[in-house]
Amino acid sequence: MVDMVPAGQTDSPSAPAVSVFLARNVTKVYHMGEIEVHALRGVDIDLFEREFVVLLGPSGSGKSTLLNILGGLDVPSSGSVRYRDIDLTRSDERQLTRYRRDHVGFVFQFYNLIPSLTARENVALVTEVARTPMSPEDALSMVGLEQRFDHFPAQLSGGEQQRVAVARAIAKRPDVLLCDEPTGALDYGTGVVVLEIIQRVNRELGTTTAIITHNAGISAMADRVISLSDGKISSVHVNESKREPRELEW
Repeated sequence: MVDMVPAGQTDSPSAPAVSVFLARNVTKVYHMGEIEVHALRGVDIDLFEREFVVLLGPSGSGKSTLLNILGGLDVPSSGSVRYRDIDLTRSDERQLTRYRRDHVGFVFQFYNLIPSLTARENVALVTEVARTPMSPEDALSMVGLEQRFDHFPAQLSGGEQQRVAVARAIAKRPDVLLCDEPTGALDYGTGVVVLEIIQRVNRELGTTTAIITHNAGISAMADRVISLSDGKISSVHVNESKREPRELEW
């Protein structure tokens, strides 16, 4: 499969898009006793600088497995995955840990906040180990939580907790933001707010952003939509005109 150049990601029509991820013939097989589960079946994919991509597919299509491999949380059974000049498939666990710490921000469906820490302290866990972080206060302000610095997770709504999770992910100024069903546990209105924040991070920080979702309505805000089915990429679609989060319907 040949990936299409993302819309709106170059300074001029002739400027080539810069590849951030280059994955070729990626397979992932899980062994459950004598049963083999093929999560990915020969996936080829490129992601580009500053691009906003939606990886779309139903449960079991392989999208979470692919995201975990790109994020260095898992390794493929075969194939190759490169992040810029880093060969992730040849990296050991120590190198993968450094890659995740220095380059990748993660946002998951469930917030994974530490209940005994305030919003500020949850974000500070990341900024204390990052190379060139924002302050926790700046990260929380970027997601609109200026009045919630010292609130504990139990004192925050679900949407506010997810915004803390986004602030934690972006506080280290990651090159890549990988989001696994970030609106899956939220109602429509709160989900739109979270998507607006993720979009703002992509636009203002230039962070390459990938959202995986089963919700086709979200795909209209992406530069490209990469659809997966049964562990394979079934289609790649470029949005010539993107919609704002508040224009989405689902």
